[in-house]
Amino acid sequence: MAELRWHPLTQDWVMIASHRQARPQMPKDWCPFCPGSGKVPEDYDVLKYDNDFPALSQTPPEPDDVANGFFRTAPAYGKCEVILYSPGHTTTVPELSDGHMAKLVDLWCQRFEALSADEKIKYVFIFENRGEAVGVTMPHPHGQIYGYPFIPKKIQLELDSSGSYYREQGKCLFCEMLDQERQDGRRVIFSTKHFTVFLPFFTEYPYGVYIFANSHKQYITQFDGEERRDLAVAIKHTVGMLDSLFGYKFPYMMCMHNAPVNSAPVGESYHFHIEFFPPMRSADKVKFNASSETGCWAHCNPTCPEQTAQELREAYARYCATLEK
Repeated sequence: MAELRWHPLTQDWVMIASHRQARPQMPKDWCPFCPGSGKVPEDYDVLKYDNDFPALSQTPPEPDDVANGFFRTAPAYGKCEVILYSPGHTTTVPELSDGHMAKLVDLWCQRFEALSADEKIKYVFIFENRGEAVGVTMPHPHGQIYGYPFIPKKIQLELDSSGSYYREQGKCLFCEMLDQERQDGRRVIFSTKHFTVFLPFFTEYPYGVYIFANSHKQYITQFDGEERRDLAVAIKHTVGMLDSLFGYKFPYMMCMHNAPVNSAPVGESYHFHIEFFPPMRSADKVKFNASSETGCWAHCNPTCPEQTAQELREAYARYCATLEK
């Protein structure tokens, strides 16, 4: 079964993909993403790999006969891709060279353009899940890209909020947020020439940093060569900072937010950014989303953002010290 089902209470689509339950558990001594597996080229730096068990497909089956006048279904149209960061099975992002990371950003841009060319796709979502704490069973360094046939609810909320702010204030909500954070300074972790890494005033997760573009761009594909290389470094250093926080490979979900594609234009109201959702609230404690967060979307951060921002700045300093050795 692979279909979309409409959630009338939240006004959002839910992907039903029961076939993904049949995904095999990979043998510990074999990885499909490693050269020699027969699944990937013998030599590559970064690579696009079509997901073997996609939740969305450009040739989806017809939905099951379960809809009626009230319940709605739709074909699970779209695209699911895996982006391999390196042929090295245990290589981490901070271990990749700046040039290698720039190739990764270029590949993201290439695949963003390719998926956007399909007019049925309305949102292209680049993301990475890292670590067992967020359910990852494949340690080989990789991320994913989903091309949705709809605009996901959180993105739609951001569009509505930023659109309203632009109409009322005549300026970008994201630019204003970045200006306010930089003026305050207490939650800014570090900056590159073109990007700023900070812990938001309202962060839902203790170490949930954001990466904001300093320039007002809606899409990753709008960055020039220098900006793309700078984004590569900003991401690499953010992951290195998180790994330095407690001295181990820090689990996280990295979510890249671009404006929608093949949809009504958003004008100047949207702004490219990246959100990190690390599940740890301390070195050995996980921040579980319990009833308040899950049932009501009423988040509770058990830490003080200004204090955790200082922890992150210290971790960033430790990470930078390793670069100088």
